[in-house]
Amino acid sequence: MHSVPAGTALLDVQDVSTRFRVGHALRGRDRAVLTAVDQVSLQIAAGETVGLVGESGCGKSTLARTILQLERPSSGRILFEGRDLLNLHGRSLRKARRQIQVVFQNPRAALDPRMTAAEIVGEGLVVQGGHSRSQRRHEVEQMLKAVGLRPEHSDRYPHQFSGGQQQRLGIARALAVRPKLVIADEPVSALDVSVQAQVLNLLSDLQEEYGLTYLFISHDLSVVRHISNRVGVMYLGRIVELAPTEELYRDPRMPYTQALLSAIPQLRKDDQRERIVLQGDPPNPMNVPSGCPFRTRCWRADDLCAERVPELRIVAPGHWAACHYAGGES
Repeated sequence: MHSVPAGTALLDVQDVSTRFRVGHALRGRDRAVLTAVDQVSLQIAAGETVGLVGESGCGKSTLARTILQLERPSSGRILFEGRDLLNLHGRSLRKARRQIQVVFQNPRAALDPRMTAAEIVGEGLVVQGGHSRSQRRHEVEQMLKAVGLRPEHSDRYPHQFSGGQQQRLGIARALAVRPKLVIADEPVSALDVSVQAQVLNLLSDLQEEYGLTYLFISHDLSVVRHISNRVGVMYLGRIVELAPTEELYRDPRMPYTQALLSAIPQLRKDDQRERIVLQGDPPNPMNVPSGCPFRTRCWRADDLCAERVPELRIVAPGHWAACHYAGGES
């Protein structure tokens, strides 16, 4: 699939699957296989923010870890600036990783409690090398200022910061090596609502200032709408819908997306959607239903849905959906 013009993608994920063997092998049988990411393709253009949403366990974070090469995909390709990350090793892989950084969900757990703020932010510069001590100190001070912290905070330890300040510190650490792509994995879900807005605005400002590209992962569709140019929806390891943000929120084509959006609280009465309550729980990922994986919870499912897996296809300009009845071109 091509979601951005050919040749313009900074990140190009092509038919990536990530599988894990789980449990213990019984006599004469292999261990069970869990497919956490299932043939995902996704392109992100330079300077773009793509949001990724879905229920817990749908594979969002595993996809992020696979892109970061913290998990090895079972199949597919991951191209960054046209180079396949799976073919890089040693120094070449470290150089590529400098361009792809991550902001984690829980800043308290992600920051080493034994390191000062200056050591945390400067750690990447030490690993990458090529900076003198005075250069590192200058870069750390500049980055602390960029995220709204003061240089005098340099000698503080993580427990001496508030939750919002800790996440600002995590953002500063990610940006210190001047990456091109930042994967933000639930970066505001552990923060108070008022602090969430501040951090989201900070991420937007930093994107403009440093020319960043974001893959923004969240379960909160209101947050994703605020920051994303396009939004992808995942279900059981697959992307089931992908569209420009306002198009997706205005005209969702996949029933699962419709159900998710119906749960968003609306302030204006005329914006209210009829609430769609899904029946049952998501299927066991080690025993996915035949045909469409969503059919066991879908009110529109019929025999075709049980027989054939719907392809992710164009249903409107720039709008992709994996549903037999989403409309558009077949």
